[in-house]
Amino acid sequence: MDVAERRARLALRHRLTADTRADDPAEVARSLLALHGTDPSSVYVGAWARMRDGRVADVERALYEDRSVIRLMGMRRTVFVTSLDVAPVLQAACSRAVAARERRLLLGMLTETGVAADAAGIAAWLAEAEEAALRALKERGEATAAELASDDPRLSTELVMARGKSYEGRQKLASRLLLLLAAEGHVVRGRPRGTWTSHQYRWAPLTDWFPGGLADWDTQEAQLELARRWLGAFGPATADDLRWWTGWTKTQTKRALTELCPVEVDLDGVTGLLLSDDMEETPPPEPWAALLPALDSTPMGWQNRGWFLGDHGPRLFDRNGNIGPSLWWNGRIVGGWAQDSRGEIVCRFLEDVGSDAQSAVRDEAERLAARLGGVRLTARTRGRTWLEEELAG
Repeated sequence: MDVAERRARLALRHRLTADTRADDPAEVARSLLALHGTDPSSVYVGAWARMRDGRVADVERALYEDRSVIRLMGMRRTVFVTSLDVAPVLQAACSRAVAARERRLLLGMLTETGVAADAAGIAAWLAEAEEAALRALKERGEATAAELASDDPRLSTELVMARGKSYEGRQKLASRLLLLLAAEGHVVRGRPRGTWTSHQYRWAPLTDWFPGGLADWDTQEAQLELARRWLGAFGPATADDLRWWTGWTKTQTKRALTELCPVEVDLDGVTGLLLSDDMEETPPPEPWAALLPALDSTPMGWQNRGWFLGDHGPRLFDRNGNIGPSLWWNGRIVGGWAQDSRGEIVCRFLEDVGSDAQSAVRDEAERLAARLGGVRLTARTRGRTWLEEELAG
């Protein structure tokens, strides 16, 4: 399967052409399985790039009023926004393992606080703290971590993060406990305290938002379903791509793929995988351009990105492997973008793409600027890329 076919699939399945744009954020999230949500602004900008007429209010309505999408901690301990039909699959296939690791880590931190004399005592103390947090959250309806910490002295217990490291810090138990309860499917991130770019969320009991809770999947069945959905959205791709994206072990990845029985295809000398009923050739899409945000789900969907990234990685990724804002033309990354000191969008091509691409990118930049309405985006939970540093100056 050649690169042209892969780029055509990416364009159409990730809703990046004018003809495939969606009407609401839930459609977008479902098409990508999930929108990266570590940086709140990425959810909005990523959705707008794939919507016909998306605005801030459309994404906020989906998140907080219609609740057709939900924030959860999933693959690789990363926050995502996904549709309600995909959320139970992600929860069982990935979030459970994340929650188990978070619980072990939290119990280890508590051993240094002296809340109990032994492991059994610490586990019992943590269980009581969890009950106190859920009870307080239920009474309040919604609350921030700081508000919960004031409701019970156990929740204000101070934890030392990365003890002995240069970046050692301190955090109250309430903040860490909410992350654990969210990963276990007990609480959900609600509307942030500030604007739509804020990451200081209010929290609510999951059953207050979704009375029936999330459907309970068997872990292995969920992993099989997630692998199937992922190959449908990102295939053809390698087993390493799937393992990296999910955060699974090699054993978990192999088991899911063995049950799925995908077809092997040649990806320029590398073995790729494709669903057996997904072999039909994709019609070439019309020319398209896109300005995708940092941490967007499309460029972050594969570990092996050479077929759309080329040699631009050092300028567009930070030192931790997070992509910054990227410029796309017909299925490949051709540059990056940022906001300058005045908040205006500045684009930089890293190769010669011709006048048609330049014109299409200008149109997309104007479309994005209208949606931003003067809001300045800042890099959060990641470092600024080389290109961002250059353009911002």
